[in-house]
Amino acid sequence: MACEPIVSVEGVSKGFSVDGRAVQALQQVSLHVCEGEFVTLIGPSGCGKSTLLNLVAGLLEPDEGRIAFRGDGQAPRLGRIGYMPQKDLLLPWRRLLGNILLGPEIMRRDLDAARRRARELLPLFGLEGFEESYPFELSGGMRQRAALLRTLLCEQEVVLLDEPLGALDALTRRTMRDWLLQIWEAFRQTMIFVTHDVDEAVLLSDRIYVFSPRPGRIVHSLSIPLPRPRSEAMLAEPVFVACRAEVLGALGLGNG
Repeated sequence: MACEPIVSVEGVSKGFSVDGRAVQALQQVSLHVCEGEFVTLIGPSGCGKSTLLNLVAGLLEPDEGRIAFRGDGQAPRLGRIGYMPQKDLLLPWRRLLGNILLGPEIMRRDLDAARRRARELLPLFGLEGFEESYPFELSGGMRQRAALLRTLLCEQEVVLLDEPLGALDALTRRTMRDWLLQIWEAFRQTMIFVTHDVDEAVLLSDRIYVFSPRPGRIVHSLSIPLPRPRSEAMLAEPVFVACRAEVLGALGLGNG
C-alpha cells in the first residue's frame, strides 16, 4: 500500500433479518481508499455494494470488523462523507438552485457563500440558465448533474456514488461518464463509485474491487494503469482491453 488511506475497511461483515430469516450481506470485506483516488466497487446485484457504502457513510455499523477514517476507527463518519444515491432525490417543489443549496443548508453552512460558489459552478455542470427551473423541467442527465453539484457543494472529504448513472439511457450515460471524468479531474475528490458496467469501471477508476455474489466478499482487486486525462477513445487501447478482460474474468463472465 503506497499511501496513508483516508478510508480503511478491515474484515467487515454485515447481516440483516429479512422476513424473519438471517441474510448475510457482506463477509470479511477489506479494502482501502487513498486520498484523491477514484475507487470503483463492481459485482452482481445484491452482493452488498450499497450496504458497504451505507457502512462507510456511517448510516450503518458493521457486525464485525472495523471502518477507519484517516486511521481512526472511532472517528465519526456520518456528516463527514458525501453520499449520492442512484436516484437524484431532487425536491419537486424546489427550483434547481434551491435543490443544489439543500446540502449546505442542512449542514448550516454559509448560504450566501454556497450560493456564490454554486453559481460559479453552474456552467461547468451544464446547468447555467436553469437556476429557476423545477426538476420536472430538466432532463435525466441534468438532474443527475444537479444532484452531484449538491453533493460536492457540501465539501466533504470523501464522496460515495451509488450507481449515479444507472437509470440513464445508453447515450446519456456515455455522455455523463465523459463529463464525470472532467469533473473528477477538476475537483480531484476522493470518490467511491458503485457500478455494474465494466467499461465504466475501467474508464473512470484508479482501482477496482470486484465482489462475489452474496454474501459479498472481495474476490479480486486491480489498479488501472491508464494515463489521465482519460476519454472514451481509450476503450480500444490494449491496456483497457486487458483490464476489461481481467474484471470480466473475476466476475466469472469470461471475455463477455
